[in-house]
Amino acid sequence: MTVAFIGIDLAKNVFQLHGASVDGQAVLKRRIRREGLLAEITELEPCIIGVEACTGAFYWQRQFEALGHTVKVIASQFVKPFVKHQKNDQNDAEAICTALMLPNMPMIATPVSGYKSHISIDRRFAYNFDRLVFHERRNAMG
Repeated sequence: MTVAFIGIDLAKNVFQLHGASVDGQAVLKRRIRREGLLAEITELEPCIIGVEACTGAFYWQRQFEALGHTVKVIASQFVKPFVKHQKNDQNDAEAICTALMLPNMPMIATPVSGYKSHISIDRRFAYNFDRLVFHERRNAMG
């Protein structure tokens, strides 16, 4: 059976993968180190990958999409109800995969490229403008 959906529990060094076929049968359960994750995903046919929202989710989304996969980021509040037993990496990956397969699951939108750089420029401008206004007022008071 081919993998149609993959849920990945992201971490610092070790990632847990849970793959399911179109009918929901588990066909892939692997624990992979960071160095081997992209190589493992490259070997798979293009499929839908789900990751739980965290600090590195959008980085991995860009990496997987460059390999031809469709990636969806799911908020943790929508994944939590699908954890069947104890909270561990394997159960989290399975819950992500289960949530990913639902047709009406809300996903987090991908941030626009360069968005953060504009914010930082705006902040610097606002900070400098505020300083200028402050010094002008202070000098005007005498």
